[in-house]
Amino acid sequence: MHDNLRAVIANVVARISGHSTNSAVYDHTQAKHIHVSGSVSQTSVHVYDHDRGAHVSGSHSQLYDHGKGAHISLQLRGAQFNGYDHGTGHHYSGNIRSRSVTIYDHQTGQHHHYQV
Repeated sequence: MHDNLRAVIANVVARISGHSTNSAVYDHTQAKHIHVSGSVSQTSVHVYDHDRGAHVSGSHSQLYDHGKGAHISLQLRGAQFNGYDHGTGHHYSGNIRSRSVTIYDHQTGQHHHYQV
């Protein structure tokens, strides 16, 4: 999964679960802030990654990355979530604790940490 797409997923998950309303996420892997504007409601996601210049939109369970032209599935259960990036063909999983999100990307085989 693209570095910025992981950061967008972290932001979206935090906003869906009510842990954050921020439009920025700090990506510890890239050591920088990613600005993610737009809306996340109880039924839909419409956000824009300013760093990458790409929209991500759809329902909570099925997002579409307009930058890569690929779907991303997302299942959120309490503090745990998982999904599949159809653009890379790899699964991801993670958890959220307060304003901290961790994503394990099966493509990189690493945990990635975010502050939201």
